[in-house]
Amino acid sequence: MTGASSSTANVQHGLTDRLARWARGLSGKADHEEPDEPPEPQRARSGSASNREITRRRKLYGDIGDFLFAHDLDLTPLNFGVAHDYLTGAHIGVEKAVKAVLTERGKITNGWIESVAAEQRTDEITPEALATMLDKVEENLAQVTGLMTESRNSAKDYGAALQEEVKGLAAAADNQPVLTRLVALTRSMVEKTRQVETQLRDNQKQTQLLKSNLDSARRAAEYDHLTGLPNRRAFENVLRDELKLAQEQGQALAVAFCDIDHFKLINDTHGHDTGDRVLKFVAGLLARISNDQCHVARHGGEEFVMLFRGKTAAEACEAVDGVREDLSTRSLVNRSNGERMERVSFSAGVANVLAYEDPRTALKAADRALYLAKEHGRNRVYLAVEGD
Repeated sequence: MTGASSSTANVQHGLTDRLARWARGLSGKADHEEPDEPPEPQRARSGSASNREITRRRKLYGDIGDFLFAHDLDLTPLNFGVAHDYLTGAHIGVEKAVKAVLTERGKITNGWIESVAAEQRTDEITPEALATMLDKVEENLAQVTGLMTESRNSAKDYGAALQEEVKGLAAAADNQPVLTRLVALTRSMVEKTRQVETQLRDNQKQTQLLKSNLDSARRAAEYDHLTGLPNRRAFENVLRDELKLAQEQGQALAVAFCDIDHFKLINDTHGHDTGDRVLKFVAGLLARISNDQCHVARHGGEEFVMLFRGKTAAEACEAVDGVREDLSTRSLVNRSNGERMERVSFSAGVANVLAYEDPRTALKAADRALYLAKEHGRNRVYLAVEGD
């Protein structure tokens, strides 16, 4: 409990620090907690990168305030954090959850935000926690087995004892002692049954809690924590299911690999924090075109994979190219220093899944097409040649 409380306090403290930095940025005051930072100039030149960054931060701060007041939300670090993640798209899971509740109810509440935050925390399952849960499941199963065995043995013993007493009842002249023993025996059996029922109810509650925790662990094991997208493991399950649906319904099925160009250079030049933000930004662009027939996942590193059911490879190629073109026209800014970044782009390869003997072969074909797109200049989408 101490560790959990410390973690929650650290998260809230971090959000409070971020809010304080936003406020200082709006007022133009220097950050007194970072004495090594040089003092800000009196006024940034109009149109300069730093002036645009200040304007962006001021607008974001205002948008967050408008969001909180529009939904009558308390001014807490937790609410600020969720509003920030929703308005900036920093966390796809939060963004989708907010959009869903706004569509359904039209309003956000403090309680709902707390439940979303709690759900996000339960998704962060460590291998140690998962191992502990599995140990508990085994322990519960052992307890249930023991209770069932005890219950069967008690019923068996009761039946045998009852038969003996019935024999004595038939043979005895004075039935009063036998009846007394029968009543005592029955009371003992009823008490044992009650004890077993109580233990089973308690065990059922523990099992339900474990099931909830295991469901969270399963979700955590299938989602990428940084981007909020499904991971490679989850995508493989989706590919299997979508292939079956496409074959049953006679639909087309296409797969695409997308890889951010010169991503190592982005990390080396601007730092890994900026690299992570680029990953989340690209993930958000790809996720916007996803639906129940278009799935996107982070395949690993700077690579994403998409699956299109109901689209031919050429149609999927066109859809991916639309996202590529959108990204290539964006002018991204490094938040740490307010400077414009080099143009960010991605390359992609697309293949017709049904043109190959198995899905893995189709994935390899899309990967080869991606490699050719990289080799021929990047920032382009190539269609795999069927049968290649």
